[in-house]
Amino acid sequence: MSEEHDYLTALPALAPDLVVAEEAGGRWRVLRVSPALSGLAGVPAEAARGRLLSGLFPDQSPALGGLAKEVADGGEGLYGISVRLEAGAPMLIADIMPGGLGEEFRQQVTFTFRPADAAGPKKVHGLIGISPAIREVQRKIALYGPTDATVVITGETGTGKEVVARALHLTGPRRAREFVAVNCTAISDELLESELFGHEKGAFTGALRSHRGRFERADGGTLFLDEIGDMPLTTQAKLLRVLEDGRVERVGAEQARPVDVRVVAATNVPLERAVSQGRFRADLYHRLSVLRIHLPPLRERREDIPLLVEHFLARSNTRYGQKVRRLTSEATALLQSYLWPGNVRELRNVLERVFVETQGDVIGARAFAEWVRERRDFLPGDWNLENAQPPSAVELPYPLAGQQRLLAAPLPPAGRRDTRPAELDPEEIRRAYQAAAGNLTAAARLLGVHRATLYRALERLGLSRADLVEG
Repeated sequence: MSEEHDYLTALPALAPDLVVAEEAGGRWRVLRVSPALSGLAGVPAEAARGRLLSGLFPDQSPALGGLAKEVADGGEGLYGISVRLEAGAPMLIADIMPGGLGEEFRQQVTFTFRPADAAGPKKVHGLIGISPAIREVQRKIALYGPTDATVVITGETGTGKEVVARALHLTGPRRAREFVAVNCTAISDELLESELFGHEKGAFTGALRSHRGRFERADGGTLFLDEIGDMPLTTQAKLLRVLEDGRVERVGAEQARPVDVRVVAATNVPLERAVSQGRFRADLYHRLSVLRIHLPPLRERREDIPLLVEHFLARSNTRYGQKVRRLTSEATALLQSYLWPGNVRELRNVLERVFVETQGDVIGARAFAEWVRERRDFLPGDWNLENAQPPSAVELPYPLAGQQRLLAAPLPPAGRRDTRPAELDPEEIRRAYQAAAGNLTAAARLLGVHRATLYRALERLGLSRADLVEG
């Protein structure tokens, strides 16, 4: 597994505790139940199969059948629902999802339970996070994984598209066979066709032996085509033929070979735009875009940053033999106030850099001072990237675009206590408060300070919420 995606661990998906199906009359019948759940019902798992859901837990609240119907009818999962299976029993948290694709799964629903006092799963399908955006990605992986349908994964560079592709492979029936990945931009146009489809000995100058292409290596498994939007048009035509016929012809060969491959593609450029510009074949676009998963950028799931930090710190502790326990709240707030144009990959690299330089067991905001100065040097327009993002993609949400500041205020000098509260002026706080729609916690995050620090600044300045709304 590549280091870029080594936060994909412990992959298969969480097994559901309960699978039910709707029958005539709107009743829900148990298809499968975990030993733990059947033990709670006082019925062996085998004996519970085939029973009515209402009979398995007569005092359930709210009615599981009603929740199941809502999910089945809407096709969308429900997460974090508080339920009680028996009167007087402990409260549980349920995640409820559609059973799968296809007619045979249309009226099936799965339940996964956890104790109400336990935190939700931090890692599902290899993806770390608890944000609604990541939960939706996890839901789609569980839904699409068991199928053979082609999936296109969209998302910015560094969001972890290969992680999602591996998750689709490992949650499906092909998990025991090969997962083969190829980056369409990492191989020259001249060699890409040979790399995908293979070649025979003597097919071209330098072909000293026969070569199995990636399609043949992935036979029975999954082929992941990363950055497919940059694939040459001539190769696109041959890829379409393989997808349609299920047969691959090596360069220089006279006969095609059958292959059984599930294709998962990824792109960080809108394929629709590429089609309109004539850079991507419309027929291949329609053939690939059977199912879609969009992986959100890190700036849209800031609540996941502490979990990712915890994971990367644990990994670095193992790698370097140290015992760094955590980041301070100010350091975490600093990371959450940045827009992360490089996404999870950039976060991982920044944390490893700071980890190597730290001497203590807690990392404070001061440790990021050099990185902060470097970020400030990259003002909007100075990134000079091939696919340059608009200014809002590299600036912080506060200060607002046009102020040309990546971070809200300088860090305190080394050896001194954080003096940020003295530097916060009323107008600065007012702009952040209004940008956060009146949410003080969000305003503190935009300012790059802890919530308690903001409260102290308000008290010192004699400001109320009404004062922040005015002006």
